[in-house]
Amino acid sequence: MKFTAFERTQQGTGASRRLRNAAKVPGIVYGAGTPTMVELDHNALFFALKKEAFHSSILEMELAGKTEKVLLRDFQMHAWKPMVMHVDFQRVDETTKLRKKVPLHFVGEETSPAVKTDHCLVGHVATELEIECLASQLPEFVTIDLSGLVKGTSLHASDLKLPEGIKYVKHGTLNPVIVSVTIPKAEEEVVAAPVIAAPEKGKGAKPKKNEKQNQK
Repeated sequence: MKFTAFERTQQGTGASRRLRNAAKVPGIVYGAGTPTMVELDHNALFFALKKEAFHSSILEMELAGKTEKVLLRDFQMHAWKPMVMHVDFQRVDETTKLRKKVPLHFVGEETSPAVKTDHCLVGHVATELEIECLASQLPEFVTIDLSGLVKGTSLHASDLKLPEGIKYVKHGTLNPVIVSVTIPKAEEEVVAAPVIAAPEKGKGAKPKKNEKQNQK
């Protein structure tokens, strides 16, 4: 994706406030040299942030007549207004090693034995994954094939088959669940309560006393 940025010379709270009042967003581009202060058109940036690829792919930034490859690193929104307050980009090249969270796209769920045969419910516990790779290998998203899911199983991060050169970032000994498979409650086996048969008449049942016997 491409976007246009403009150099800015003024810094500080007052300068940033004036930019925002003029429908501009202050930002910074760092990495591979001296950090550069930039400004962007607010509406263009606001709608770009709604696109998945803007968050998880290498972007082409046009600045001062030159094109640089950058990666969106952070942005701040207003506490209650639909307004972008600040944005950070990182310069990258082919040899830059990255750690970045990318979206997960799931396919094959409907044809899996868990869904097609056993009518289980599949829960997407995680919708993104932090990966490590070279900038040239950064994918917009990672596709996860669920066609092999079976009843009573879960898919963990260590079970994912990622493209060559890409690995998920492991935090300690954690191995988070990505997808869970559960049986619908309506199909769970219901254990019936045991039925206690009433004693037959004349067998083990004490005869009731009549009123005369009670008066004695």
